[in-house]
Amino acid sequence: MEYKWRALSVTSVGSLMSAIDSTVVLLALVPITQDLHADYVTIVWVVIAYLLASTSLVLSLGRMGDIYGRKKIYNLGFIVFTIGSLLAALSLNGIQLVIYRAIEGIGSAMMIANSLAIISTAFPQNERGKAFGINSIVWATGNILGIVLGGFIITYTSWRWIFLINIPIGIFGTIWAWRTLKETKAYNTKESFDIAAAIAFTLGILLIQLGVTNGLLYGWHDFSTIASFILSPFPFIFFIIWETKYAIDPIIDLKLFFGNKMFSASTFTATIQSLAMFAVNFLLLFYLEGIFGLSVLTASYLIIPMAFVNAIVGPIGGRLTDKYGARIISTLGLAFQAAAILMLSFMNSSTSLWYVAFTEGIFGVGGGLFWPSNTSAVMSGAPKGKYGAASGILSTFRNTGMILSFAVALTAVASKLPPAIVYQLFVGTLSTKLDINTASSYLAAQSYAYHISFGLLVISIILSLMRPSKTQNIIEEKIKTQQSIPIQ
Repeated sequence: MEYKWRALSVTSVGSLMSAIDSTVVLLALVPITQDLHADYVTIVWVVIAYLLASTSLVLSLGRMGDIYGRKKIYNLGFIVFTIGSLLAALSLNGIQLVIYRAIEGIGSAMMIANSLAIISTAFPQNERGKAFGINSIVWATGNILGIVLGGFIITYTSWRWIFLINIPIGIFGTIWAWRTLKETKAYNTKESFDIAAAIAFTLGILLIQLGVTNGLLYGWHDFSTIASFILSPFPFIFFIIWETKYAIDPIIDLKLFFGNKMFSASTFTATIQSLAMFAVNFLLLFYLEGIFGLSVLTASYLIIPMAFVNAIVGPIGGRLTDKYGARIISTLGLAFQAAAILMLSFMNSSTSLWYVAFTEGIFGVGGGLFWPSNTSAVMSGAPKGKYGAASGILSTFRNTGMILSFAVALTAVASKLPPAIVYQLFVGTLSTKLDINTASSYLAAQSYAYHISFGLLVISIILSLMRPSKTQNIIEEKIKTQQSIPIQ
């Protein structure tokens, strides 16, 4: 088997483990709450801690992969994620579970920051769309398995098994990665890791995300919320000044943004798309629970059409990207998602479940076209020696968009519903349908949130169209290749 396919198989194992874990945890919030006697704040942190850790560290870990070796960092990610999963399964209280979920997030950041770089190094540019399309099959399959396994685990076993199932996958992934991957790093081993910049950037991201999280939990007028937002610009100001004037080996080459339209347009497109889309499934679960009276597990089954269609369309989108370029295919994917969002905004208490499933299928088409094409564009816009940093930048921006999307959705719902109802919807303990008045209020809030998402997707479509065409990118690639850092 060619090395490129073996490398893709390694990153696919990591993607599968992360996808299963992210889905199955949401389904297990009810038994976790009951068994650990956790309150609403703790349960929200079980979800948020993972995102906070993975988002704040992924940029630094991507750069470390460029300098010290992507194989080392990626493989260490498997080990850390597996250990975090074991500790999470053994948690005695909610606080411990939050801490161990953060450890899982650190391991995930190590893998996410380097997986795209490993694929981009192994595959030539004209085959990366195909590779990322295949990777989208793995993500979609992981989401489906997460729902199926989550249902089985919750029904027949303990919630602790949602973390224990990661252990055999993690052990296999560690061994397979160690035996399969080739080490890739810059020839210039004298490059140093910019610790000051890494700390500043991580602190800035953490402050923004803490502000969002505290706003959701304690209110937007709470002192901790306001303080986090006020302080957040200062680390970024220091970061920019340091990187442009004093850093010997910058953690981010700002030329990637200001001198490379393909990279900058594709990265910002992904950010806005994540901001628009991440909350969709949360709102759908709330809708199916509150309006139809479905259990959280039954409601989750209706998310499967999106993942199933995504798995089918993803490889097609990747191949089309290799042939026609990212601008056309990515923009088309965003258009499908915008149409689906608009369809969701019209849902009411008499909407058919078939309508919901059909709309989810349209989302799957859009995601299958957008993700491999846009990711291929980002990585193709970066020099070879900076693949880890580029992957880290993309993941950081996308994950930040996800958390902000989560905040927008919950804020829209919380503005119309009593806190107790919002908690029951989030955890999945709502025992019956919402009453007529409450349901009407929820539907208004949901429609408002979807219209915000639609507007954001329109912006992302405009950004997507601003990137260079395939012909322009080929010319830029030739220039960039001459300037890239050689790797071994």
